[in-house]
Amino acid sequence: MTPVPVEEERPRALLAGASRRWVRALPWAVAFLLCVVLLPTTIVVLTADYGLNGGVASALAVAQAAPLLLAVVRPLQAWYVVFAADVAGALALLGVDFERRLLWPFPPMELVGYIALCLALGLRERRRTLILVWLATAGANVGLGFVAPHGAGAKELLLTILGGVALLLGGVLRERYEVQRRLAEQETISEAERGRRTLLEERARIARELHDVVAHHMSVITVQADTAEYRLAALPPDVRKEFTSIAATARESLGEMRRLLGVLRNEEAHGELAPQPGLAQIGQLVEATARTGGPVEFTPCDAEVPEAVGLSAYRIVQEALANVVRHAPGAATRVSLSVSRPDDGQGGERLTLLVVNDPPPEPPAGPLEAGGTGHGLVGMRERVRLVGGTLDAGPLPDGGFRVAAQLPLTEEDPT
Repeated sequence: MTPVPVEEERPRALLAGASRRWVRALPWAVAFLLCVVLLPTTIVVLTADYGLNGGVASALAVAQAAPLLLAVVRPLQAWYVVFAADVAGALALLGVDFERRLLWPFPPMELVGYIALCLALGLRERRRTLILVWLATAGANVGLGFVAPHGAGAKELLLTILGGVALLLGGVLRERYEVQRRLAEQETISEAERGRRTLLEERARIARELHDVVAHHMSVITVQADTAEYRLAALPPDVRKEFTSIAATARESLGEMRRLLGVLRNEEAHGELAPQPGLAQIGQLVEATARTGGPVEFTPCDAEVPEAVGLSAYRIVQEALANVVRHAPGAATRVSLSVSRPDDGQGGERLTLLVVNDPPPEPPAGPLEAGGTGHGLVGMRERVRLVGGTLDAGPLPDGGFRVAAQLPLTEEDPT
């Protein structure tokens, strides 16, 4: 199998990941400004002050200033050119007679360009590369000190000292940015994983509850099929055989569901073996919430609804009231249930569920975690989606909160 060539990643400019446009343009502006200023300045200083030949001075100026534009994208490659040009310039100055007061081996304009280049290196390259660059700078600086025309002194080590400071500063800024970026990525991943885990836990909980709902009906089918030949006299043999087959199939389905439930249940889910609640038990939730100190107005609904819809409505109200207790203790709350048909005539009857709370009388001292399922809006949306309904939940302008759900009572026609 022929390996597929991997396209080399195009290098990005310094600060290319910044959110603001002017920050992304800043390295290019600085590099252009340094190039425009240092290029003529280097030619003038090398020719007028140091007495270097104009052609040599121009070549050195171009080699020392122009690569600063390249440093925005490839600072290490730019350093190779500038470092070689700076060393070549120091050696070229040995052939001319210049005043003792002038800096050597690196004139002031070379120091400015080299420090800016070192800062760009620190922002881009790894720590090992920065150490090697500083060692090369220090080695060249010390080596040139042995051939200094006016004797070696402390000022000849300015490039090593200032270059090291620029490398260190750039490296610290880069590592700090990397740490912040990784923390932000980790927080994003953790939040996504937390949401996914909550969704999976709620789906497993719904599956367990649906098992208990469906298992009741399957048990009824099994009993009715098993007792049909005793309750109904003079059944033909083929009908009796059909009832026996129905009972066997229902019994097998119950066994499969129990095996699946054994996988879904955890060690802490034994309490969920009790019959699942519905609309009739919502009043108990309201009474429990009222006992916590907040007035609750309840409008019940005595309509017959499918067990899955009743269970979803109960869990949504349970979570909504638990959020009131946690985040708005003492707030007045209204819970209403009603069955209605859309005005447009489309779709069948649906159960409308509304939980609205006012702002709390006093800001809560801290989050209260008493009595809640812990799944919040994620669980509500999953339950509504399960029965094909809609959910609208969000804060109100006055500081309260509203949860409104519509759960269809009949399966809609796909057409």
